[in-house]
Amino acid sequence: MLSMQNPPSPVLSTPIGPFRFNSATTATITTTTTATVTNNDNNHFSTSAVESPSSPSSQSSDDISLDDAPDSLNAWSHAARSNGALRMRRESEQTSASSATSTTSATFGFTIPNRTDSIDSDSPDIIPKIEELDEDGEALLSVKPGDHNAAESTSSNAVAMPRKRGRPRKHPLPTPGGQVKIAKGRSKTGCITCRRRKKKCDETKPACLNCQKNAVVCEGYPPKEIWKSGRQKLEDGMSSSSRPMPTQADLRLAVRRGSFSFLPQGLPILIDGIETDIDRRFLDHFVFEFSRVLTLINDDSNPFKEILLPMATQHRGLMHSLMCLSGSHLSARDPEPRFKERKHFHFDRAITDLRENINSAPVADQSNQDPQLLVEDPIIASTLALCLNTICEGETNGQYRSHMDAARYLLISQKPKNEKFRQFIIEFFQYHDVSNSITSLDRRPLPLDGGMRLPDFVPHAQAGTFLGIFDGLFNHISEITRLRDRIRQRHNEGFEPAVDYQTLSEAVTIDSALRVWEPTYPPETPNWYASQLYRQSTWVYLYRTIRPSRPSEKISQVVDDALKYLEMLPSDAGAYSIMLMPLFLIGCSAFEPHQRERIKRGFDAMEGYSSLRNIDPALKVVERVWEVMDSNMEDSWDWERIIGEMNMDFLIT
Repeated sequence: MLSMQNPPSPVLSTPIGPFRFNSATTATITTTTTATVTNNDNNHFSTSAVESPSSPSSQSSDDISLDDAPDSLNAWSHAARSNGALRMRRESEQTSASSATSTTSATFGFTIPNRTDSIDSDSPDIIPKIEELDEDGEALLSVKPGDHNAAESTSSNAVAMPRKRGRPRKHPLPTPGGQVKIAKGRSKTGCITCRRRKKKCDETKPACLNCQKNAVVCEGYPPKEIWKSGRQKLEDGMSSSSRPMPTQADLRLAVRRGSFSFLPQGLPILIDGIETDIDRRFLDHFVFEFSRVLTLINDDSNPFKEILLPMATQHRGLMHSLMCLSGSHLSARDPEPRFKERKHFHFDRAITDLRENINSAPVADQSNQDPQLLVEDPIIASTLALCLNTICEGETNGQYRSHMDAARYLLISQKPKNEKFRQFIIEFFQYHDVSNSITSLDRRPLPLDGGMRLPDFVPHAQAGTFLGIFDGLFNHISEITRLRDRIRQRHNEGFEPAVDYQTLSEAVTIDSALRVWEPTYPPETPNWYASQLYRQSTWVYLYRTIRPSRPSEKISQVVDDALKYLEMLPSDAGAYSIMLMPLFLIGCSAFEPHQRERIKRGFDAMEGYSSLRNIDPALKVVERVWEVMDSNMEDSWDWERIIGEMNMDFLIT
């Protein structure tokens, strides 16, 4: 026989039979539940519930109010859970080998409100919440109420108990003989690609295998974010100069923890204006590729590398101009959008810096009515670099004019401080200034005297970076341009003949000078062939100026000889960088069809070498002159007018 005494917070451990309530006032009832299990041959199992009234003084704090049968069950279950769990004690006493009786008593009190109706006999049983049992009662969990066969499987010491009811455990007991499946949350450590595609990532580093299997680019893993407080964020925002230098112990601790937040994030920029990987690409292209297509010299003595580049490292504006120039040339070979975008960035910065430097330049003499600005040598070099940029871009609307005019003004108003730079910049300007006069009607070269005089010393054979300046050949070209202006003026005014005696006399003088002119380069070298081609083109320019525009044996012979010199040039000769102007003059004098085909091949060879985009418009002008030759031969003399009719204005350098 097992007996149980009710604790302060009573909870029934066995089911209660149906209650029948009469209409009455609030009463207190004490219920005693006895469970008897007879382990005999018939294995009889029975329960009973006895209701007996008690005095008001016996009502405890466990009283609850019942409105109806289902509601009273919920209220009672809530009160039972809130007041605590009933701990049960059992005592086993075996009286005989054939029978065993277990009695469980529980006394509880509750308050029944006044009701007019009653619960029928078929009302549902009131099933209270069953608390956890001790280890001794584990075997009773499988016994169901009213199941007599199930009671047979238990031992003689076991007591049949109902199955637990109520909320499940937060951490349920492990299932015997099986592995409990543990629910896992969503991982946030996968790669960026798998997280965006909402796929499971195997988190293989540096690139996950899932992305490789699906043939997609793995974007890697997001950086590990470390939570920081407001104070830490404020400290991180402080300048690095105010932070103390880390000690050896701090470094070892940072390596062990994997935290390097206090270490410098990167090195500063070494050269102003070279800020990105694309800028470094522009710089490499300028040094190894582009500098050799601007002058005859394609080794380390190239003035663009020897003079301008070191100057640009000390002047941000000049560096922007050179990088814009290099980016324009690189975009012609590789039209990648990021190259074009960065090229425009350098152009805007170069123009802004040039404007700011000129506006802030001091005035040489305040008392003079026309004061002169004193600018640094890099400003002059920057204007000429921007002028070259129009050649790389292939601009044909005269964008070069503003840069050429600025360089002209600066070279007239002041003398460059660096003598080596002065020698180079004057030669550079004269080459483009004289060449520009060949294709325009309003651009005439400056004289080679006065403030624009070349250095007094005579350079040796390798001193010049362009042909025709130091050896005097471009001086003859300038004289021929003045003769053309005089002949054009006499023709427009109706004078006959247009070539008067004075003009003819000057032309004979130039012809005599060209016959005795000798290049300064050793014979049968690439530069010597280029010099001979320059002399042939100068003579053609003179012949086309004073003689009628019709085919002749003389002009045909000189054009053929010039094309032979062009064919003798190696494909990688630096002279290809300055062949556009003489080839243009030869092309405007090619009356024979076989000569025109060879001239086209010469234009293609130049474009393959330099990739300058002013070569194509120059060829279009030459082809237009050929069309005029075939239709109205006399009008082919004035190619300057033909260029104006084509609405083109560009440099042939």
